[in-house]
Amino acid sequence: MQKITAIKGMNDILPDVSDAWLWLESQLQSWLKSYGYSNIRTPIVENTNLFVRSIGEVTDIVEKEMYSFTDSLNGDSLSLRPEGTAGTLRAVIEHNLLYNATQKLWYIGPMFRHERPQKGRYRQFHQLGVEALGFTGSDIDAEIILMQHDLWQILDISNLELQINCLGNLDERAKHREALISYFEGHKEHLDADAQKRLYSNPLRILDTKNPALQDIVNNAPKLSDHLGEESMSHYANWKKQLDNLKINYVENHRLVRGLDYYNLSVFEWVSSDLGAQSTVCAGGRYDPLIKQLGGGDNYAIGFAIGLERLLLILEALNKLPRNTACDIFIANMGDDTAMYSFGIARELRASGYNVVQNLGNQSFKSQFKKADNLGAKFTMVIGENEVKNKQIMVKSMADGKQLSINHSELALSFPTRSGTKLEKEI
Repeated sequence: MQKITAIKGMNDILPDVSDAWLWLESQLQSWLKSYGYSNIRTPIVENTNLFVRSIGEVTDIVEKEMYSFTDSLNGDSLSLRPEGTAGTLRAVIEHNLLYNATQKLWYIGPMFRHERPQKGRYRQFHQLGVEALGFTGSDIDAEIILMQHDLWQILDISNLELQINCLGNLDERAKHREALISYFEGHKEHLDADAQKRLYSNPLRILDTKNPALQDIVNNAPKLSDHLGEESMSHYANWKKQLDNLKINYVENHRLVRGLDYYNLSVFEWVSSDLGAQSTVCAGGRYDPLIKQLGGGDNYAIGFAIGLERLLLILEALNKLPRNTACDIFIANMGDDTAMYSFGIARELRASGYNVVQNLGNQSFKSQFKKADNLGAKFTMVIGENEVKNKQIMVKSMADGKQLSINHSELALSFPTRSGTKLEKEI
C-alpha cells in the first residue's frame, strides 16, 4: 500500500521543534498584552469574494496563489485564507466592533498560498497579525513601530533594519501611477516578463523588482514623493519625528511598496540579513480605505504581520531559542509497588510546578536513564523496592552524576519551587 505523505509545502511541526513554537507564542502573547491588544480568532476558510474585494482580482495572490474551491453541498465559492487582515475586518464589520470604539486586535495561525516552497516560504505558513483600528494621526503609527522595536529587544535580536516609506492617498498614487506607466512605456523593450505584466495592472510593483538588469531603470523612475500633497507629507514628517524622538533608527526606502492597493500613507518593513532572499520578517502599514471597501464606512486602520517560520529561523541562527524543558524530573522505577509509589511522588512534584515524566513499563534502569537523558531531565529520581520499603527517594543530578538519598517526607522541602532547589545545592 502506498504511503500517504504531507502535501508539498505544508509541513508537520514535530515534537522536537514544537517546544520552540510554544515558547515563541508565549513571548508574543505577553508582549501583545502589555500593549493592550486583544485576541481575535476567525475561520481559516472564508468566502472567496472577501479576498477578491480586499486583495484585488488582478493580483498574483487571487489569480495564482489562493486555494479556492466550490463547496459541493451548497455551491459556495470558498478559499483558504491567504492573509489575515481581510477576515479580521470582515468579523469587525459583521459584529459592529467599531461602533463608537477603537480596537486593538491580534491573531495567530496558518495562512495558505500556492507558491514554490523554499526556506522561509511555504504553502502553509504561520503569521502573527496585529491590527489597530479606528486610530487617526501618526501617533499610532509610531506606537506600532515602538511595539516591534520592543519585541526585538525581548527576543534579543539586534540585526534587523527598519525601512519606511509614505504611499500617500489614492489620488496621489493615481497620478504617480500615470507617471510610472508613461516612464516604463519608454523602456518597454527592456522590461522583463513580470514587469511587462505589471505595467498596466500594478506598475508600483515594478519598483520592487529583484532583477539586477532593471535596477538602473527603476532607480530613475518617477518618485511617489514628488506627487504627495501637504496632508500626506505632514503625516509622514510627524511619523519620522516621533521615531526620531523614540531613538528608533530607520532607513527611508522610496521604493518600498505593498503589493495590495488598499495601503496608504505609512508603510514599513523589518528586514534581516540572515534569511537570504526571503529577508522580510515583519511588514505592514496603514490601510484606511479597506474598511470602507469591505462595507464598514470611513475609518482608520494600521497593522502588520510577522512570519513565524522566518522569525524562528533567525532565532535559531542566533542561538536564541531556549533548550527544550519538557521534562524537569524523570522518575525511574523497577519492582513491585514501585509504580504506585512513583505516581504519588510525581503528583506532588507537578503540584509544585515541575514537569515530570514517570517511567511506564518494566524496562531496565539502564534504558530508563537513557530515556531521562534524551528528555533533557535535570534530575532522575530512582525508585526501587528498598525505596518503597523505607519511604525514600534516590535523586541523581543528570549534569554531574551525583546522587543523594532523601526521605519522602523531605520532598516538598527539597523541591519547593521549580528553580533554585535546596537539593541542587546539596548534591
